[in-house]
Amino acid sequence: MVNKNRMNRVAAAMAAAALMSVAVPAAAAEAVVTPRIDLKVLVVDDGGSSVEAITAELRDTGVPFTRVVLGSGSRPVINAGFLSDTVDGRPRAKYQGVVLPNENPFGDGSAEMAALTAYETTYGIRQVDAYTWAHPGVGLEYTDNGGYSGQLDGTQAAVTTAGKAGPFGYLGGQVTFEDNSALVPESYGFMGKPRPGYTSYVDAPVSGGRASLVGEYAHDGRSELVVTFGYNQYQQQFRLLARGIVDWLTQGVHLGQSRNYFAVHVDDVFAPDARWSKELNCTPGDYACAGGEGQESSIRMTAADAQYAVQWQQSKGFKLDMLFNAGAGEEWKTENGGTDALTAQLIADRAKFRWMNHTYSHPFLGCVQDTSASPWTCTKNTRGAVTYMSRAEISAQIRDNNNWAASKGIVTDRTELVTGEHSGLKTLPQQPQDNPNLAGALADNGVKWAGSDNSREPVQRAVGAALTVPRYPMNVYYNTGTNAEMADEYNWIYASRADGGSGLCEDNPATSTCLPAPLDVNTGYLNYIVPTEARTALRHVLANDPKPHYVHQSNLAEDRTLYPVLNQVLDTYGTLFAPSAPIVNQSMKDTGVELSRRAAWDKAVAANKVTAYRIGTTVTVKAPAGVVAPVTAPTGTKKQLLLGTADFGTAYAGNRSAWTSPDLLQSAVTLRLPS
Repeated sequence: MVNKNRMNRVAAAMAAAALMSVAVPAAAAEAVVTPRIDLKVLVVDDGGSSVEAITAELRDTGVPFTRVVLGSGSRPVINAGFLSDTVDGRPRAKYQGVVLPNENPFGDGSAEMAALTAYETTYGIRQVDAYTWAHPGVGLEYTDNGGYSGQLDGTQAAVTTAGKAGPFGYLGGQVTFEDNSALVPESYGFMGKPRPGYTSYVDAPVSGGRASLVGEYAHDGRSELVVTFGYNQYQQQFRLLARGIVDWLTQGVHLGQSRNYFAVHVDDVFAPDARWSKELNCTPGDYACAGGEGQESSIRMTAADAQYAVQWQQSKGFKLDMLFNAGAGEEWKTENGGTDALTAQLIADRAKFRWMNHTYSHPFLGCVQDTSASPWTCTKNTRGAVTYMSRAEISAQIRDNNNWAASKGIVTDRTELVTGEHSGLKTLPQQPQDNPNLAGALADNGVKWAGSDNSREPVQRAVGAALTVPRYPMNVYYNTGTNAEMADEYNWIYASRADGGSGLCEDNPATSTCLPAPLDVNTGYLNYIVPTEARTALRHVLANDPKPHYVHQSNLAEDRTLYPVLNQVLDTYGTLFAPSAPIVNQSMKDTGVELSRRAAWDKAVAANKVTAYRIGTTVTVKAPAGVVAPVTAPTGTKKQLLLGTADFGTAYAGNRSAWTSPDLLQSAVTLRLPS
């Protein structure tokens, strides 16, 4: 048996160097072998929201983990055998990091905590205390000694100098706690003054100075990341820190990767959109708008709106995706004197945008609709079978739009398509299956990525040989061109019947919340709807979620209602993040590839078909054939090639990451970490 003093010397050496070694027991006691550290995280779950939030971050970024539920009578006992063993004569640590609800959820004198402590000390494994209170046991003074405990809503916290040099260097510095409602407490926590051994990474002002909310406590050969405020996986303060928590826990080397994505699709470009009627509380031209006949009005961008879109893009360094209906534009031109300044301007500026096929004239590509009553139904033939748009008609809508674009010098990726209203795909309840002619028409035109509505289908799925790409609808309505119209329609949807609304919010309390009072139509859009929608969009951006958002060309016209939302998202993001973590504004094809890779990776991980470990400065990753692995590693990491090495991954948020697979004639990915 190895004596205690020797083990302490080994632990000290591990803490001081990137290479970690342990002594081999018994007959080989004189040899020191570098252990194998498996790239998997142990999560001890007490059912609290803080552990749940960290678990969600691991899951959503592709980091494998084992979850032990404390309250379960069938859970495994955490002991030395559960934590480590020997593989091919080499000591193996089964987990590269440990997430606990607090510094010791097992109780004083617990054998399980003793086993974890010995494991962390022996192998240099780090521990996250998901939520605890400020006290000397975690390296902090009690809150009555220059600290604070209580509600944290609206607290202006900041990343410290040590935090910027360490795990949170990707942040701009500000960490503001959400305060979405003065009526509801949203966050509670403790702020304490650091004691020896504690390094504060995030702090906030208290009476007489600053006190810590997140920091590292190094003691007894171990390191704990101490978090002293409660949170859930959706709150902005956690979302900002989540990446750094995982990087700290894994010492910057882990499976999975994370980016902050944002893409905005502008549907119906070249086509007009019907306008909401404040008097009728519906949209004339829509079959369900009773009394709307003869009151139709439309919203369409002008050449000036197109010029503004180019200027706005340049000022923000952000590109919009223009989803176009050329046939609808040609029809508008014919009906308006044969000239179209908007189309001319967009064609002149065609290289300034990304373009995507939205079908030639925006027809409904599913079943033939019977709109004689509301809601509409699918027409059936004499045999009782549903009548669908034909494969030839769908194919023509795709082909003609592509050909028109090519004739105008507009570059499109023909593998991408978003159909009008996502039609052709199943539309519940009327059309519970895809148009059986859709998959063939997609194949006829080489379409591999078909946009779908995330509110109806949040999971990517196959349509023949193509895959869907779910898109988030933004609450900036297609049938409004002004701020006042937006507020009026919003009131109709979200106000109670007693307040003059439709009562939809009352009828669907599980999915909708009624406004406490109707919005002022003159100020409600900018003062309430914009910050609400921007907050929702930013939450998606900060959640490693690549799904695009979509709006309509009407939102770039008249009052240009979209820009205040986008400005708030992009400007807020710019204050929160350092230049090392830019927004990733990618194409729908790239998002489709990302989603399909994630699905394959998650399936392989769930089936325990991934083997990944670190031995000293060498990382090995083995996955099933055809499965690409997401890996994150420090700057300076090299990928082993058949001959020589190459820089690994791309830079993002202070490290390197990529989807990667074995090189030619290799069976595994091998990375060489910097010394």
